[in-house]
Amino acid sequence: MTTHTFGDTTVLLGRSMRHVTRSLDTIITTVITPVAMMLMFVYVFGGAIDTGSGAYIDYMLPGILLITIASGVAYTALRLFTDLKSGIFERFHSMPIARPAVLWAHVLTSLVANLISLVIVVGVALLMGFRSGAGPLAWLAVTGILLLFTLALTWIAVLAGLTAKTAEGGGAFSYPLIFLPFLSSAFVPTATMPGPVRWFAEHQPVTSIVNTIRALFTQAPVGADIRTALAWCAGILVAAFVFATAAYRRKIS
Repeated sequence: MTTHTFGDTTVLLGRSMRHVTRSLDTIITTVITPVAMMLMFVYVFGGAIDTGSGAYIDYMLPGILLITIASGVAYTALRLFTDLKSGIFERFHSMPIARPAVLWAHVLTSLVANLISLVIVVGVALLMGFRSGAGPLAWLAVTGILLLFTLALTWIAVLAGLTAKTAEGGGAFSYPLIFLPFLSSAFVPTATMPGPVRWFAEHQPVTSIVNTIRALFTQAPVGADIRTALAWCAGILVAAFVFATAAYRRKIS
């Protein structure tokens, strides 16, 4: 981004973050679903699920973190849709503001808001007994993967917010994303699944991302999973960015 675009993005980011901080219920709502799932799976189903050695909370936390992100990006689509319908986009475009700055402000707001939600969920997991011997570099790698995944889903949210006809439609795209971890290695080993379901679980993006984060937490070898996870995140990001920017150009043309 040019200096002009960077400055405009910073100003608009401040505006978007004020909206988030003035309605903290959005962050609270975002973390309620994953925390409730974590409580239910650990204290209700955890004893019946065999994942090998180690506490079940350690096994399932990576999947919960991805569900947290999928829940959070729905609000990005909603905020973008609200701005479109309120006419604020037209007002911004009538001013000497770099046009990409409007979208990037929403994207960066999503990254910050989701990072806060992830910290809260990890904090609750620690209270529930989650423990990791991962060092600073492993935690940094986990943070990087989660931010890349957030960025990829955020651009999907931007596309949904730009093309939705209703506010409910803008957030509906997140439901399949929230459900996807249940058809992966997030909660149970894929080896326990029937043939077709197992094939899908082992070849969809969530499994490689979950396996990578779990390996980093447990200091196990990440193997080829990290390359697959990064390829999925990068591919989704590029495709979503291309389609979202094209939709944005059609909106403002």
